[in-house]
Amino acid sequence: MPTHDEIVQLLALQGESALLLHRAAHRVKRKILGNKVFLRGLVEFSNVCRCDCLYCGIRKSNEKVARYTLSDAEILENARFAIDHGYGAVVLQSGERNDENFVKRVAEIVSGIKKISADVGITLSCGEETPDTYRLWRESGAERYLLRIETSDAALFQQIHDEKANYQRRRRSLDDLREAGFTVGSGVMIGLPGQTLDQLATDLEFFRDQDLDMIGMGPFLAHGDTPLGKRYPDTEEIKQKRLLLALNMIAVTRLMLRDVNIAAATSLQAISPADGRQRGILAGANVIMPNLGEAAKKRNYRLYDNKPDIDENAKNARLELEKSLQKIGEIIAYRESGTPLHYLKRQ
Repeated sequence: MPTHDEIVQLLALQGESALLLHRAAHRVKRKILGNKVFLRGLVEFSNVCRCDCLYCGIRKSNEKVARYTLSDAEILENARFAIDHGYGAVVLQSGERNDENFVKRVAEIVSGIKKISADVGITLSCGEETPDTYRLWRESGAERYLLRIETSDAALFQQIHDEKANYQRRRRSLDDLREAGFTVGSGVMIGLPGQTLDQLATDLEFFRDQDLDMIGMGPFLAHGDTPLGKRYPDTEEIKQKRLLLALNMIAVTRLMLRDVNIAAATSLQAISPADGRQRGILAGANVIMPNLGEAAKKRNYRLYDNKPDIDENAKNARLELEKSLQKIGEIIAYRESGTPLHYLKRQ
């Protein structure tokens, strides 16, 4: 296991040295997990949120957002599409809410998806909730939960969130998820204004110390209607630096944690539309999450500017995804839920 200083040095690599790092991580991915890439059908079912995070395009105070919530029928239709087309798992993601109606509704939707297919994996990403809510959702049939810490540095965490956010509460939620029986995932934003390589190295140590099963992280991208985006607008040079840093983070995560699931985030594709997620796979990632649903709704779930809107679920788009992965020696693991090997070993 690398020391903290060695992690910092690896994250700083550029050019050919960075490519060698990525290749080493990809070899580890191939050796431990094979040449499979798992698909997660992402359903962004509501952009209504009670939080006011300073970086997020669907923050409560952003009055320019057209708010929406998919109906139960629309969500189940998206899930059925994913199941019928061989996606091994579905991810239900939304803004944060904790009212009774929302909690009950999510439980009913999860149960509804399981009635369509008992074998499909279900991941939730709905933010901080109470231990009772986590237990209810787990009992309803959801197996996995992604709750991104965004940064493991408490001071930086507070700088990018509103005053109601609480770092320790967020950390406790990860423990609550583990106790509820979930396969637990977290992640960070990479390249936040003022963020250092030392802090990112600590993030990687946080992943290790939390014994996480899934990692979902990507480069920070500004949203022009947020306080952070207005203060720190992106330039192409900045985005390219963040892209490389994100690929280095994926690679070092794979080298350190070995058998976890790592997603090649959509934000990689936002910076490099032609090959962003493929580069993530070549740096050690093994999960891709095509976005299900209508383009009009997807445009309103815009956490950052220039989010890709392509219809990845049309037949031609899926074939193109297959071809692009085949070119790098990877195959889509259709109809496999892709439970993290790390989780299975822990059990």
